[in-house]
Amino acid sequence: MGKTAFVFPGQGAQSVGMGKDFYEAVPASKEIIDSADCALGFSLSSMMFEGPDSELKKTYNTQPALLTASVAALEALREKGVTPDYVAGHSLGEYSALVASGVLSFEDAVATVRARGEYMEAAVPGGQGAMAAVLGADRTALEELCRSITEGGQLVEMANINCPGQIVVSGSKEGVAACGERVKEAGGKRAIPLEVSGPFHSSLMKEAAQRLADKLASVSFQEPSVPVVANVTARPAEGAENIRTLLVEQVYSPVLWEDTVAYLIAEGVDTFVEIGPGNVLTGLIKKMDKTVKLINVNTLESLSAQF
Repeated sequence: MGKTAFVFPGQGAQSVGMGKDFYEAVPASKEIIDSADCALGFSLSSMMFEGPDSELKKTYNTQPALLTASVAALEALREKGVTPDYVAGHSLGEYSALVASGVLSFEDAVATVRARGEYMEAAVPGGQGAMAAVLGADRTALEELCRSITEGGQLVEMANINCPGQIVVSGSKEGVAACGERVKEAGGKRAIPLEVSGPFHSSLMKEAAQRLADKLASVSFQEPSVPVVANVTARPAEGAENIRTLLVEQVYSPVLWEDTVAYLIAEGVDTFVEIGPGNVLTGLIKKMDKTVKLINVNTLESLSAQF
């Protein structure tokens, strides 16, 4: 019998209107979205449903909005009686996975990711950091290239190892630009600059990580009811205190998504259900293994069609 993993998207999957259909049709989803408004003290739901997109794109708004839309979709799926054997999320999506496994309450998670977004936004002055998606590069060779550029005084590091041939780099504006110019040295085809407000998942985020550690110190963590595969290790995170530590490290460490998916498949997962806006993770998983079953639950219509 095959196993099922619930996976949750990270920043970049957001869009104006997300979660509205679940809000209007599923009482449990409405309860989640209303509780986000209450926990944050402003109408996040209005921003999710009506925009403007320029506000929704701000990191400190995107993070709680994506978490809320993802957990609202999760609640609708739970009503169908569907349960996972594993959960995982990409960067911010790890918080959705932790809510799904009962490690964090939704209210604690949404308040935490709002703060996380603020800390990440403030960590590096605007225009000093950058990120880029490198296509076609060899992972080991790209890591070596990043090390070489960094040792030359221009910081650049691997930030998201998404799937073979797609790795995001992060660091100083100059470091990321240098990596883009030299990407062919690592077998890469090109580097595409990303529209982001900071050099996420790089060592430039250590100040944000420290502030997040202080915030998480007062948050209650429970033992997971379902294994949560962590971004930092690509292995199940065990123990409440360990999970707290991994969330802090995650801010400045690479997201090992390719390794996470490989681990889940090796553990017998043959069905991946991406829960929340967009279908980015489904696309990445498909590039790794075309034999697994991929399901998206991003709208009420998609939920009804699949379950």
